Parts: sequence; C-alpha cells; structure tokens
Amino acid sequence: MFKRNTLSLIATLTGGMLFLSGCANQLPQRSEHEERIERKLLDHSLLIEAGEPRVLELPQRRVRVYEQKTFEVTAFDVTLRYDRYTPYQPWRELYEVPLGALAVVGGIGANALNVVLLGSLPDTATKDWISYGFAGLNPAMNVESNGRSQQSLANLEEHRQDARMEYSSLPWAERPVQVSFGKESHELLTDRNGILRLNLLDSPFADKDVSRISTLLLTVEDEQGSARADASLLVSRTLRGKLQEAHDLIYNDLESDDVTQWVHRVKRLSELGLEEEASELEQSLIELTRNDPELQKAFLQALTQDAGRLVADPGND
Repeated sequence: MFKRNTLSLIATLTGGMLFLSGCANQLPQRSEHEERIERKLLDHSLLIEAGEPRVLELPQRRVRVYEQKTFEVTAFDVTLRYDRYTPYQPWRELYEVPLGALAVVGGIGANALNVVLLGSLPDTATKDWISYGFAGLNPAMNVESNGRSQQSLANLEEHRQDARMEYSSLPWAERPVQVSFGKESHELLTDRNGILRLNLLDSPFADKDVSRISTLLLTVEDEQGSARADASLLVSRTLRGKLQEAHDLIYNDLESDDVTQWVHRVKRLSELGLEEEASELEQSLIELTRNDPELQKAFLQALTQDAGRLVADPGND
C-alpha cells in the first residue's frame, strides 16, 4: 500500500513538473544580412610644413601640421541565423486546449470537404488548422506565436567581399606643438586648421634675449607615441639684430608717447622691413585713439605726411 501511494505521488509530481516546465515551440529560423567594414591601420605619420625658406628673415611664420593615415578597408558580407521559439507558459493551456480541440475538428471537416471540392481549399484550412489544434491539445507545448517569440543566435557566417586602400590627411587641429630653442621648450597650440602662427616678437619669445635664438626646433607627437615629426627653422643673423629694437618699438609704453613718437615707431618698423608689424602697430594706435577724434585725426595726418603711409580714415568705414 505504501509503495503504491509513493509511486502515485512520484508520477503526479513528475507530471506536474513536465506540465510546468513544458517545451518551447520551435519556429522557422530567421536570417539577417548585413555588411561589416573592417579598417586596419597600415601607416600613421605626421608632417610639418615649415615653409620656405628655412632661414627666417621675418619674425612671423605660418607652420602647417598634418596627420596622415593609410588604412586597408575590407568589406564582409555577414549572415546571421537565429533559432526562434515560442516560450512555454502553462496558464495559456486554459484556452489553448479547448481552441485546439475546435481546430482539430474544423481541420478534419475541412479536409473532408476538400476531397469533395477536389483540393481547392487552401492549406491554411486543411493543414494549419490541424497543426494548430494538436499543438493546442498538447499540455506541454504552447501553439506558435510570432508576437511573443524569442530568438537566439544559432550561426554566423562571414564572406570577404573586397579590400581597398584608404588615405586620410587631416590638419593637426588645436593640438600641441613643442617649440624648443636653446635649453628652453614651450608648448604652443595649432588653430582649427592645423596652423601654428610663430611670432618671434610674441610669447614665448617676447621676454627672451631673442638675439641668442638661432634655431627653432618644432616637434609633434601623437598621444600613443606611434607617430612623430620634427622640423627646424634657422633665424638669420640680420633678423636677430632687428628683433630687440622691434620689440621695444612695439611693446614700450605707448600712452606716454606723443603723436610724433608714435609715427616714428611705425615708420621705423617699416624701415626695418617689418611691414606686417608696422601695420599691426598702426591699427593698434588707431584703436587707442578711437575715443579722442582730434588726437586720432592728428595721428592719421602725421602718418600720411611724415611717414608717407596710406591710411584709411576710420570715420569713413
């Protein structure tokens, strides 16, 4: 008696576990196709265009820096195949079993009618109804449902299509350039176009003994240290002789001077062959006298008469 009760209990528990665990209803596989691009870096270099001539005769120079890369670009055709299934949920059997019974009866009736109609009924009535019905009657399996189906990756296939070389040359934009002279080294930044504007009359050279600067060494290096470039510029003896005087003409106190001394500064810079610096100082002085129209007019007249410079009247802009 004890053994009989035990066996009944085990059978009941086993059936209950099977009912609760159930089986997933497998659906047809689904495939996806996509293209994958693989870029392999073959070469990475930096290029400094310091301009010509390499010997500086003027205090300003525009230096361009480029980052160049060579890639091997390979295209792959990728096929992904997924196994799809409807996960088992026991409570759905409450309505799937009676619906399955109706579907089986309807499927049998449809097949009988199909014989009379010489096979003119669609497969959805003769085959799908019966398949749905038996799946619904199976207590360990739910019927197929695309709406709540799940999937898992079953297979991945890749086929190489072609390979090509790709080149890029981009400006070293807003990134550091190491500028060394003598025992000193300073970090300057390029602009968004990768241009470094060197000016021996500006920082970091302005407060140095520029007459001793004979060589400028420019160095750029990427963050990983995989690419580096160097370039050098020589400063001519003639330019070194002009820099200190030019520095004093530009940076010595302007407000303590009068119009005559201002004109002398502009004229002397021009005589030294530093026309760009002369024009910049001229515009600075015009801006300085903006709030004093009489002083500005006197300065402009003196520039024209004493220095022979053609200056547009800012009042006519």
